[in-house]
Amino acid sequence: MTATPTQPRTQQPRTYAVRTFGCQMNVHDSERLAGLLEDAGYAPLAEGVSADSADVVVFNTCAVRENADNKLYGNLGHLAPVKAKRPGMQIAVGGCLAQKDRDTIVKKAPWVDVVFGTHNIGSLPALLNRAAHNGAAQVEILEALEVFPSTLPAKRDSAYAGWVSISVGCNNTCTFCIVPSLRGKEKDRRPDDILAEVRALVDDGAIEVTLLGQNVNTYGVEFGDRGAFAKLLRACGDIEGLERVRFTSPHPAAFTDDVIDAMAETPNVMPQLHMPLQSGSDRVLKAMRRSYRSAKFLGILDKVRERIPHAAISTDIIVGFPGETEEDFQATLDVVEKARFAQAFTFQYSKRPGTPAAELPDQLPKAVVQERYERLLALQEEISWQENKTQVGRTLEVLVAEGEGRKDDATARRSGRARDNRLVHFSVPEGAEVPRPGDVVTVRVTHAAPHHLVADVRGDEDADTHAEYAVRRTRAGDAWDRRQADSCAAPSGNGGPAPVALGLPTLRR
Repeated sequence: MTATPTQPRTQQPRTYAVRTFGCQMNVHDSERLAGLLEDAGYAPLAEGVSADSADVVVFNTCAVRENADNKLYGNLGHLAPVKAKRPGMQIAVGGCLAQKDRDTIVKKAPWVDVVFGTHNIGSLPALLNRAAHNGAAQVEILEALEVFPSTLPAKRDSAYAGWVSISVGCNNTCTFCIVPSLRGKEKDRRPDDILAEVRALVDDGAIEVTLLGQNVNTYGVEFGDRGAFAKLLRACGDIEGLERVRFTSPHPAAFTDDVIDAMAETPNVMPQLHMPLQSGSDRVLKAMRRSYRSAKFLGILDKVRERIPHAAISTDIIVGFPGETEEDFQATLDVVEKARFAQAFTFQYSKRPGTPAAELPDQLPKAVVQERYERLLALQEEISWQENKTQVGRTLEVLVAEGEGRKDDATARRSGRARDNRLVHFSVPEGAEVPRPGDVVTVRVTHAAPHHLVADVRGDEDADTHAEYAVRRTRAGDAWDRRQADSCAAPSGNGGPAPVALGLPTLRR
């Protein structure tokens, strides 16, 4: 569906804000939504302006957790009186929850103008036009992918890093997961298209790229090449100017040695792996339809660490799956002890209507799940702290980022990610060069906490400051400078600078 501008270009452009919930795939989709809206003549809100002030507010939703529904309807309820006072304001709801709830959203929140699904994000501008013309809500949910999201225009949130989707959808049938019914079967992009997008990002200044897929390591199954993902990683290694390659998330059942070899032998593939465990109990894994067992999972980690000794490994774990016994939970604790994860994203099981697990007997009481969740958190917190302490004294290369350190202003520090994706807060010595987002600093770790590292240059006269701190200016930092200059030169509908407001989520335990 071809988008047309909502208003002539000579008029003050209508403003938009995209609020994103959920996974990296949603963040990637939100960049496409922002690009579509700007291509159709809308302008992003000025930095710091509340999303309530936008002429169009788009919610890109997640349906994985039970509280996703409450979060969406709470936000929609907040906007109802705002919209009543602002004729012409429009509200759109897209993403996985929209794909799931469809007409229910308009029934519960009749002030919503547009509902669109995961398969037709390219329809948003036209649906907004149609809703304004008809004076009625427009609901369009497709059952199959209309156009691969990466072929749509994008408004990237970052000048120095980018997401690249290599596939969408999922062929697995995990009993707790609603994603396959919302995203559909796996659809793979051709390698040449992916690499062309990566090169375009690098040409635009990015030095880091994250490859996205529901199961990135099954990439190639659609066109019959089971080794396609390892080949793709190696091909990324040949792209000049691309310094960091990451990917998320692989599936343990399909994780093969050729991928480990590609990680180890491709210098710009980062020493980091996010490998979802979900449970350490083989009985629970079988009930989840996770086609691997704990021994295989730990074996993969051993192979990765043998080839990449400093790899930081993170995971996802679900606590309280139906029928989980204390013995099952202890098996999870045992695997966590052995795995030594640098970080774990832990979740209490959430019953999702439409999934097989929702119909299983022995749904656990909330109090039992909460108690186990807290025990797992305490264990992983201690392990994360111990693992981070091993970094003290090491010299790390940190890609400076925006928004990573919430206390940076108060602590006079900057923040960024090490090659293994650990969060590092660092101080800038007095009189030393201050790095830009996108630049790379070399720092020595002085302190460790469970969730971050600190690199503070010592203040004593004997300290070798040059050994403690150095800045490498990059093309990515130059791109950040250009973006800042452009945003100051191009006023938004509110008269201020106009960075895109994506409302990106912060992933937490």
